[in-house]
Amino acid sequence: MLGLKTVRVVCPHDCPDTCSMSVTVDTTTQRAVQLRGDREHPFTRGFLCQKVNHYLERVYHPDRLRHPLRRVGPKGEGRFERLSWDAAIAEITNRFWEIAVSAHGPQAILPYSYAGTMGKLHYGSLDRRFFYRLGASLLDRTICSSAGAAGSNVTLGARAVMDPETTVDARYIINWGSNTAVTNMHLWSLMHQARTRGAKIVTVDPHRSRTAARSDWWLPIRPGTDAALALGVAHILFRDGLHDHDYLERYCLGTSELQERVRNEYAPERVAQITGLTVAEIEQFASEYGRARSQFGGPALIRVNYGLQRHGGGGMAVRTICCLPAITGDWRYPGGGALLSTSLTYPFDDAFLQRPNLIRPGTRTVNMIQLAEALHGELPGPPVQALFVYNANPATVAPDQQRVHAGLRRDDLFTVVHDQFLTDTARYADIVLPATTQLEHFDLHGSYGHLYVQVNDPAIPPLAEAKPNTEVFRLLARSMGYEDELFQISDEELARGALRTPGFAGITLERLRAEGPIRLNLPPNWTPFAEGNFGTPSGKCEFFSERERRAGRDPLPHYVPPHEDPQTQPELAARYPLQMVSPPGAAFLNSTFANIDALRQSAGEAVLEIHPSDAAQRGIFTGQLVQVGNDRGRFQARAVVGETVKPGVVATFGTRWACDTVDGYNCNATTSTATADLGGGATFFDNLVEVAVCEEN
Repeated sequence: MLGLKTVRVVCPHDCPDTCSMSVTVDTTTQRAVQLRGDREHPFTRGFLCQKVNHYLERVYHPDRLRHPLRRVGPKGEGRFERLSWDAAIAEITNRFWEIAVSAHGPQAILPYSYAGTMGKLHYGSLDRRFFYRLGASLLDRTICSSAGAAGSNVTLGARAVMDPETTVDARYIINWGSNTAVTNMHLWSLMHQARTRGAKIVTVDPHRSRTAARSDWWLPIRPGTDAALALGVAHILFRDGLHDHDYLERYCLGTSELQERVRNEYAPERVAQITGLTVAEIEQFASEYGRARSQFGGPALIRVNYGLQRHGGGGMAVRTICCLPAITGDWRYPGGGALLSTSLTYPFDDAFLQRPNLIRPGTRTVNMIQLAEALHGELPGPPVQALFVYNANPATVAPDQQRVHAGLRRDDLFTVVHDQFLTDTARYADIVLPATTQLEHFDLHGSYGHLYVQVNDPAIPPLAEAKPNTEVFRLLARSMGYEDELFQISDEELARGALRTPGFAGITLERLRAEGPIRLNLPPNWTPFAEGNFGTPSGKCEFFSERERRAGRDPLPHYVPPHEDPQTQPELAARYPLQMVSPPGAAFLNSTFANIDALRQSAGEAVLEIHPSDAAQRGIFTGQLVQVGNDRGRFQARAVVGETVKPGVVATFGTRWACDTVDGYNCNATTSTATADLGGGATFFDNLVEVAVCEEN
């Protein structure tokens, strides 16, 4: 009989649910033989998504990188030879030293990472220390959520906005730009429980997602116009007396100014012209939202997600939506308010983990969505001579994909990639380093979708010569001669240091190991803004923001149209008349899992959903291969004609690896590196294109 042991681990991927998982290991072979959801996690409750159910296939995939590699063929071709870790570390540090002492200096070295793992140690600890100590360029990690976070901060301050576990108490639930059933499925489970108790679920989304299809009502808004809809709702709330006078007077700043603006500028008729919704839809939506407690028996909850902030006015869209629960007073009640992220509720000591005091004054910052510009020497500062990529796959996920690929092909660019697979990016690397999976290393986890802290102990030894991020940067630091007190610190010591803040009182590494997930020190049915206490400078919900006024921006919520909007850019729209959105596909998580056979089969070919009227104008039928393009680039997909999008809108899904595309490019061949209005955020859904039938049809 096999000797078996069970180890509790944590899903590390870029998802708000941060599931606890249970891994069964054969102690004789040290091989994981089963993975399932941990039923004892109070929020995720034992069930996993389609992707993570296949995690062992990822761990034991035949294409896992097992040894360091050096490129021997042209960049992008994927030809490498094996070398030792000692040789790889020596080559990297020698090149870094050469660049650092050259005329270009250390800022010609650019780290590039994001949320390939969300663990506190592997997302950002010794890696940040290393690049800060080196003097490399800083990376502004904006590709996902920075615009929305900045917008929420203006209105509410940098704090969490509601307790996700109280969702069951909501009675009018709005998924605003959120495909919750796919990308936040454990919150969707709570929404479904609320519906069994009388809640109505509404989805505001340009695409009829799985969430929209399963909701009681779908509002197919035009992409990038969410702020206008929110301001129209505010207009009706004030007009019809659906506002909470007491809450506004006690806990809000700028009520009269906001009321005047929406009364004069955002009447339902104008909002209908902007959003593509009817006046009747806007009136009903606002009325039901404002009457949620009397009509449906409980408060209203808005799940604000990241899709709606990926356009030129994305920060203002989130800022504006976050005003609505204060107008109605829904912040007072468990289950009421709005939810973007819980991440800032966790009081981790990031300064200890990352040591930002090591940053040299005057070091430049590169916005990660402008990687194309950085690689082509179009940003201030020295040209990028070295690129170190980890926790990311920019050749697949970065905007303006064709120019990113051209930059990665530069002969004078020294590129290092630390990954589990030979990704699209790794194929351009000079040195490739094998990385561990979550089952093979230690880490500490918060979440951006619930309130539980967790520890991940390794379940199995690292495969072959794979190493975790922390160990790689220890090796690099030692080779560079950097201080042992900064880098020769164990992962457990890093975790203990991150937990040594008053907010984690009583939550220790020992308790986490013994008990599993532990809720933060917050009361049940937590309502942080029931009596104001917002994280803004005034302590109030700031409709009027003095910070925005001082920055030279409009201090009140307003509608900022997308950069590429047919209504404001008619000349561009004459050539590229279709607004394209590119939300994640259910089978992949960004580009992660895109090489798992079962998930590739589930995803099928890349598709483009197009409305029948737009398809008829172009002679397009379901099943035809079409080309989607604009001035930035082109990609190909199979047409699916239907009413899952409005006329003038098309949708494609996921970010596939080059090997799974017809022509080597995915939807990011068409996306822009333009930034959002706040937070330097990405604008993936701010994208005008044209679609045509491919000649081979």
